[in-house]
Parts: sequence; structure tokens; C-alpha cells
Amino acid sequence: MPGRPFETAAGGLRLRVRLTPRGGRDAIDGVVVLDDGRAVMKARVKAAPERGAANAALEALVARALDVPRSAVSVVKGGTSRIKLLTIDGDPARLAKRIKALGLE
Repeated sequence: MPGRPFETAAGGLRLRVRLTPRGGRDAIDGVVVLDDGRAVMKARVKAAPERGAANAALEALVARALDVPRSAVSVVKGGTSRIKLLTIDGDPARLAKRIKALGLE
């Protein structure tokens, strides 16, 4: 496995994502390592990158995958970039366990 795309933080996790908008379906496609050595979760959404639609679709996808409320997931960096940083509110140990179950560690 290429590395961990997430870090635990007070009150939750920070998750690095490479998003492909207009990807044909909403899906998490594993972990990849960028040229700079950072591991990121690779995701795609059907939504276009217009008026925040792709970011909202990504937040909803991650919330469903981690079984947290949609309001617990936020894009905090990279709103107009393919590489994004999300925060996920909740118990860090539970969230990390869920990410591992998805095969993202």
C-alpha cells in the first residue's frame, strides 16, 4: 500500500483527496502517491466542477463511505483544485478503522 492519505486530528481526521469531477460515477478508487510523495485518496464524482457541485458530491461520498453525517465532512483546502484537504469530524479511532476497512491504508 502506498501510504496513508489521512492524519488524525483533534476531533476527527484530515483526509487528502485527488478528485476527478465528471468521472461518470461517484466512487472511491483507492490510494495513489503524487509526484511529491504525498499519498492521496483517489475519488471521482459525476458532478461537474461548477458552483461547488463537485465538492459537495465529494463531501457526500466521503460521508456515506465513513458512515458519518454529511455535515461532518468539509473541504477546507483546495476548493478549486483537484487536490483537496477534507476534515471529518468524529472519533478519530473509529474513523481511522473505517478508512482501513475501505482499504485506504
